[in-house]
Amino acid sequence: MRAFIGGTLGYGGWITMRKAIVGILTVLSGPALADPVVIAALGDSLTQGYGLPQEDGFVPQLESWLREQGADVQVLNAGVSGDTTAGGLSRAVWTLTPDVDAMIVTLGGNDLLRGIDPVNSRANLDGILQAAADADVKVLLVGMQAPGNYGPEYKAAFDAMYPDLAEQYGTLYAPSFFEGMGGADTDPAAVRGLMQADGIHPNADGVLKVVEGLGPQVLKLIGQLPSG
Repeated sequence: MRAFIGGTLGYGGWITMRKAIVGILTVLSGPALADPVVIAALGDSLTQGYGLPQEDGFVPQLESWLREQGADVQVLNAGVSGDTTAGGLSRAVWTLTPDVDAMIVTLGGNDLLRGIDPVNSRANLDGILQAAADADVKVLLVGMQAPGNYGPEYKAAFDAMYPDLAEQYGTLYAPSFFEGMGGADTDPAAVRGLMQADGIHPNADGVLKVVEGLGPQVLKLIGQLPSG
């Protein structure tokens, strides 16, 4: 073989080139690298990262923490500030694209703020979990607890809907978004340094505590997925 890009390629050069080509073809014909696990985080302002630079929000910090644990993962931010369970339900189907392997559901706080009947909230969460089941997507459902000012019946109905639905659908369940900060029973004064000025949303350090609390459950969620 002679002419090669304007010059002469000797036998030794041809052998070297041939080996290089074979090596490239071997790599290209080998098994494809596995895609990362894609997790959609469906929620409200807590998920969206309200009041924080993007990199300090829940989703980026969770993705970083999971990768530090060795998980090849991409976490999608499907949080909308102010969203209720009804809003989450309206977005569930188009959030569950074929690329999504698993989903974290953190909704209900704005239902509480608006005093929405737990019967309605429960029906909305049920619809979200059913949509995930239909899409064969594994779920981590994050619960929360109502304050006592709506009365004991409201509180009992609201608090119970999360573990009840998790059991019904066989999903993983975390009792509170704030487990890493001590959970629902923590004295607000004890975590004031981890919260923004509104006392509702965590600051960057608080988000890290949230991630450290929820992260092991998300690893369990990943562990439920088929390998490869």
